[in-house]
Amino acid sequence: MVWRLTWEIFLTVTVMLLFFYIYRLKRAMEEIGRDFAAHLGQETNTLITVSCQDRSVRRLAASLNRELTVLRNLRHRYEQGDREFREAVMNVSHDLRTPLTAICGYLDLLRKEPWITGESEGQAAVPSDSVRRASRYLERISERTMAMRRLTGELFQYFMIAGREAGDRPGSTQQEREEVSLNAALEESLAGFYAAFMEKGIVPQVKLSEIPVRRWLNRNALSRIFDNILNNALKYSDGDLQVILTTEGEILFSNHAASMNPVLAGRLFDRFFTVEGKTESSGLGLSIARILTERMGGEIGAWYEDGKLVIRLRLE
Repeated sequence: MVWRLTWEIFLTVTVMLLFFYIYRLKRAMEEIGRDFAAHLGQETNTLITVSCQDRSVRRLAASLNRELTVLRNLRHRYEQGDREFREAVMNVSHDLRTPLTAICGYLDLLRKEPWITGESEGQAAVPSDSVRRASRYLERISERTMAMRRLTGELFQYFMIAGREAGDRPGSTQQEREEVSLNAALEESLAGFYAAFMEKGIVPQVKLSEIPVRRWLNRNALSRIFDNILNNALKYSDGDLQVILTTEGEILFSNHAASMNPVLAGRLFDRFFTVEGKTESSGLGLSIARILTERMGGEIGAWYEDGKLVIRLRLE
């Protein structure tokens, strides 16, 4: 009888100790899980710590700490390389803009030369065929030079904006905001593109909310977003454009675009992505629009349906 009672007490104590040990292991696993998630989500040099003295648990924590250290070092190397890359592109873009501006100036002077304009006096006549060829060559050089100016300008702007988004400079993500009427800002941008639309035979169909839609935004960033979206419409539109602004602050830009498809539409916001054949595009305009939109707490996206490319912009 005494033996049986002793055995039952022993089993009870053993089970209690086992449950306590399992409970401690569970708590230790939860601690490791919380610490690991916290260390992945923030920049810190601290490591995972556990209160449990179990050797297996401590070995697990030590293994995870080693992996965290490797991951942290790789992240630092990536961020440093990305920062250096952005700075290099910005510097090259900045350095290229000066000689390109000078080239454009000399091209303008060359176009005004009498033998090009046909106003030469007291000089040997230049064959008309030569003049036409020279004028054609000058026009091609001018087009390519202006394309390079646009590209270097957009490269500089993109990496400057991307650098601010990454927080390379203290306080750089802060934007001056003011109350802006989306109706007025959109009308202003559309008016600025009037000549370009007329040149391509595009008559925009505009439907704006009768109620003023006001948001606290950075006015310059909003103007840049609208301009980049409208530039995109000029590149891909088959001759139409519809712009709708709702009272909820949602703006839809839609146009027929035979050169697009659902896959291409999904990649429009990728950096440097251009549709084949659109050589005048740098592939940065909509990437800049996305960065600026998300920085102000908005959303932007695109899809292709029934032959139409639709860009949806929502500003809170």
